[in-house]
This record gives sequence, structure tokens and C-alpha cells, in this order.
Amino acid sequence: MKQLLRLDYTNCLQERVGDQGIERSAIDGAAAHLAEITERLNAARDAGSHRFRSLPVDPLRGEHVAAVRHLAEKLRPQTRNLLVLGIGGSALGTIALQGALKPATYNLMPPEARGGPRLFVLDNVDPNFVGQTLDEIRREDPRLEGTLVTVISKSGETVETAAQFLLVRALLAEALGDDHPRHIVAITDSHRGTMRAICEAEGYATLRVPDGVGGRFSVLSPVGLFPACMCGIDIDALLDGAKAMDERCQEPAADQNPAAMLAWLLIELARRGKDQHVLMPYANALYPLADWFRQLWAESLGKRVDRKGKEVHCGPTPIKALGATDQHSQMQLYCEGPNNKVIGFVDLQTQPRDLKIPAGPEADALAYLQGSTLGDLLAAEKRATEYALVESKRPNFSITLPQLDAHCVGQFIQLWEVTTAFAGELLDINAFDQPAVETGKLATFGLMGREGYEKYRAMVEQKLG
Repeated sequence: MKQLLRLDYTNCLQERVGDQGIERSAIDGAAAHLAEITERLNAARDAGSHRFRSLPVDPLRGEHVAAVRHLAEKLRPQTRNLLVLGIGGSALGTIALQGALKPATYNLMPPEARGGPRLFVLDNVDPNFVGQTLDEIRREDPRLEGTLVTVISKSGETVETAAQFLLVRALLAEALGDDHPRHIVAITDSHRGTMRAICEAEGYATLRVPDGVGGRFSVLSPVGLFPACMCGIDIDALLDGAKAMDERCQEPAADQNPAAMLAWLLIELARRGKDQHVLMPYANALYPLADWFRQLWAESLGKRVDRKGKEVHCGPTPIKALGATDQHSQMQLYCEGPNNKVIGFVDLQTQPRDLKIPAGPEADALAYLQGSTLGDLLAAEKRATEYALVESKRPNFSITLPQLDAHCVGQFIQLWEVTTAFAGELLDINAFDQPAVETGKLATFGLMGREGYEKYRAMVEQKLG
């Protein structure tokens, strides 16, 4: 039986951090309300309203996995470079899965050791970054014969991805001529949109973005599963982990439901002035998951109005950090600066590998290290940081993954996605829209000269000069 991820929130309680923490009686008092929210969210899940929760279970799971695996098995043998075009949730999930479940040196390894193509993700339109990435792909594959491009856009009109796509498609067409459509896979809407029309006209292979699944919740759909499968990640184990976590998140008792408890603690602490939420993995491999968390938490919970239309301007600010690195760059602020933060640690119960610290000729000052391991040191660093925060009355919690594998990463992803849904209920806001992001998109269309959006250019120029 697979081990389950563990949430420890003891350091958020008054018994640990004094008047800066939460009373156990407050947790007991919230139990009935959290049970009601759990019942509502379970009903929404069963009715298909929260489609992201259906991704790890059949029939949606079986449909997506079959399509992803069929295409990946067909294309992997001929692919040396996989280039993913996307932004936001269309990119961050892939980067997080690759970072967590593949070696940091993956792209430097020989093909037989990798188990899949080199992976490059263009998650921005910075021309220097894009140019350097394309140069490296063409250095290794000058004619692009072994390069596969995966463009991820539900509509095809996300401006950054559209620009990337036009640029890369032209390069493929120049190098490969009429054969270039075989080197493009689009993950897009199954029926509508600009990208769907392009795919049907050009004959690109496609996978579908499931209806009702927003970009930041899409990592366990073909959006994240296809690149993961191409690179040899066990997508069934990933989904099994998510399914196991989702079952826990359906429990009515808050002390048995990690998403309900985590959401309530963080929102209650935010209401008490601790509205900056740090996620600090103690493993380099998990650091990209902190980037993924930042989008999920910020875009879902940062809202001007609640469901009744009342202006609330709510939303905790997510921050990423890396242990032990950021003990030397941020911990001074966290321990002695404004007491407005909750620090969430993520650590591993079992390291995938460890290195012993050897004996040396140094004096007694370094003798205490000799015979220990780097894993011992990292665990001590995390424990010491917990202690420093508790001594400074700074609430913190720990999420411990039993081991670094796809099952545990799937649990982690589903935990935070369901926690976000709980947090939206507690704040009485819509956690699944992003109106302010849409405003920026419209302004970008106007500034780039898109027909029909001239008024947005005028509005920008009137406001900004």
C-alpha cells in the first residue's frame, strides 16, 4: 500500500506560538462549517462542476490516459527534443512535474539514460530566452527532424502562446516543408476556437483540454500528462496519488481531511493579519512546485468582489522559498520582520539518495559533521528553522512526502487544488475565474493592434500617457 502525504500544523497553534497562533477551540468550533463545505464540494464534484477533481478517476481518466499514451508511444521514438509552448498553467505544471520527477541534469544526459526526449518549455516571450532555446535545439538538431512542438492553448488566442506558435511553426515549415505538420501536437479545445480551426486545416495531431478545467488546474489533464509521458514519467502513478488524496479530501471530519484543515488554517490566519503565505520546499526537486502553487493560490483567491458583488479585495499573497538556501536570504525577515506570514515547509521523509560527509584533516571545529550525511544536515536545517520560527512566534506547518515519486507528487498537486476550492468557499469568492487577467489580455490586444480592440489601446494611453 502506498504511503500517504502528511500534514503537521502543530506549529500554527497557540500552544506553540502563543497569541500569534490558533486556539484548538477555534478548530473545534469550525468543524461543523467545514463539514458543510465538504458536503457542498463533494456534491459539486459528483455533479461534474469541479471537473479538475474528476481527472484522476474514470471515465475521464481512462479517456485522457489512453489518448496521451497512444500519441506518446507513437512519437517518442522519433523525438529528440520536445518543445512545449504555453504560459501560466499550461507551462508551470509541466515544469513542476519534470523538476520533481526527473534528474536536474535530465537534458544533459545521453538519450539512452533519459528515457525520453530533451524537454524545453517556452513559458515567456522574452526574445533572448526564446532565441537561446531555439538556438540550442537547432544546434543539436539543425534540420529539426527530431523536434516535436507541443502548443497548449484552449482557444489558440492566448497572445504569448500564439506569438510563440507563429514563430516556431515558421521555423518548422522552413526546415521541413510539407512534412512539418507531423512535428506539431496541439492540446486545445475539442470543438471550438482558433487553434482547433488551425489544427483541422493543417492536420496536426491533437489532444483535448477538458471542458471546465482552468489552466491552473490542468496539470493532471493532457496539458501536463502528455509532456510527462513523453519524458517517461509514470502518469498512472501520478493519477493514483491524486485519486488517493481526493478521497481523503471528501472526508467530512476536518481532522481527516487535509485540504479542509489546510484551507481553514491559512484563511483564518490571513484574517488575523498573516496574509503572506510562503511555501518552502526542502528539496530542490520540489522547488518548481512552489512556482506552480503561486499561480494557483494567487489567481484563484485574489478577487475584488465576493459572490454577492461586495468589494472585498481579498487574497493571500503566495511567496516561494527554498530550504536551506533561503535560510540565508529570507529567514531574517521571516523571523524578525512583520509578523504577517505563514511558512509552509515541504520535505521528504526518505531522500532518493544521500551523500556521506567524509572525515578530513580539519580541527575539531568541523568534526561534528564527519560521518553524517547531507540528508542529515538538510533535515537538521529544516528542524532548526522550525524552532527559530516558533521562538519568534511565527506560525508554520509542514507537508511531508513519504518519498519523491509520482504517487506522492500526485497527492501534493491534488491537495493544493482541493485546498484552493475550500479556500474559495471560506472567502465566499469564485476561485475559478480571473477577471483581472482578462483585463490585461484585452489591453495587450489593443496595444498590439488587433482589430476590434482599438478602444483598449486608447484607454491604456489615456491612463498611462
